[in-house]
Amino acid sequence: MKTTVSKFAWATALCAGLAAPTLAEGIYVPNLSYRTGPFASTGIPLMNGQADYMAMLNARDGGIGGVPIVFAECETGYSTEKGVECYERTKADAVVTQPWSTGITLQVLPKSNVDRIPILAPGYGFSPMADGKVFQWAFNTPASYWDAASMIIQFIADGDMASLSGKKIVLLHLDHPFGKEPIPVLEAMAEAYGFDLVLIPVGLKEMQNQSAQWLQIRRERPDYVVMWGWGAMNTGAITEAVKTRFPMENFIGVWWSGHDDDLKLVGADGKGYKSVSWSMPQPDAPLMADIRTHVLDANLSQQKDPNTVFYQRGLVISMMLAEGIRAAQQEFGVGEITPEQLRWGLENLNLTAGRLEELGMTGMVPPFSTSCSNHTGHSGGWMLEWDGEKFVQASDLLNADRAFVEPLEIAQANEYAAANAPWPVNEACD
Repeated sequence: MKTTVSKFAWATALCAGLAAPTLAEGIYVPNLSYRTGPFASTGIPLMNGQADYMAMLNARDGGIGGVPIVFAECETGYSTEKGVECYERTKADAVVTQPWSTGITLQVLPKSNVDRIPILAPGYGFSPMADGKVFQWAFNTPASYWDAASMIIQFIADGDMASLSGKKIVLLHLDHPFGKEPIPVLEAMAEAYGFDLVLIPVGLKEMQNQSAQWLQIRRERPDYVVMWGWGAMNTGAITEAVKTRFPMENFIGVWWSGHDDDLKLVGADGKGYKSVSWSMPQPDAPLMADIRTHVLDANLSQQKDPNTVFYQRGLVISMMLAEGIRAAQQEFGVGEITPEQLRWGLENLNLTAGRLEELGMTGMVPPFSTSCSNHTGHSGGWMLEWDGEKFVQASDLLNADRAFVEPLEIAQANEYAAANAPWPVNEACD
């Protein structure tokens, strides 16, 4: 097994923009991280979880299939420009790219057909990437933003979509590609089910001071506020909601707006706030014992609390990548796989309840599978609720209304392909 020194030397060179040292032998999986900037508070635990899962596999198993994983970060600060630079700097030896921003993903997406490197964007990115026929190299497992929007609206309706008629729902969203992602499907749902959708954007410079947005919310008097927030925006919104005495039980965030530290700032005053989530912390999961033994107790981690939503979500993200690598190794009978082989692995994931149990991750993510045409998996998710001290499960497994969402995905995927013609389409996909 390779030492962590070579891994961190590589990562340091990438972050500094220096000439990279000789890459250690193994499977190179770079991560376009953001441990700095206004989104660092959310990025750090996610990156820690991702890195720690791979460190655990290296320490416990010697990697995957006997091949070490070279996991390194290239710091973007969530800047699209820096993200593209990191992509270009890392792609020569990488079997995958992990953009970690919808903006970066959109910039890298056209390059994927040329560079033939899979894009892994778990739970983010352009929702129509679910259509593997059109987006052959992009994967947004295990659920998309449009899935999230559908799950949230169905939760609000409590099983009776007709009850939405006449309601007013605010979408408080970051004025950024990420924040705008759910708008098409929410607009379609508003028209179909008769609720009033009010869009309230939050600029990057307004994240920590949202007094104007919450003044508008008070004037609108919505039945619910749905938040598509990230980093400092979440903190600003939750603080303002408490200050203006908005009923927290009617305040629901996407999965990137369910960060423990944001709610700890308001403590008991945040009780009732909810966030849909395709991952759920399981402190007693067998995996967590292995993480503690091989990583935390060995001082190989930067994470202090291993039981938070975002840290454990980072573990799940790297597990999905590792399972794609493992599937490719088994299919092609090789250890050091190619990007094209990993693409096959990622579209043949089969994370059954039995496989999750074998991985020691029961309850950490719903079972799901992918295919040539389905690059998301559409796992569904749970509603998590802040009880004043921590997030707890507040619903059974929720599932997106795929009959409603899928036609929108296909239409936008085809529209994207036409606008970027000539765009290769995999006609072999059913």
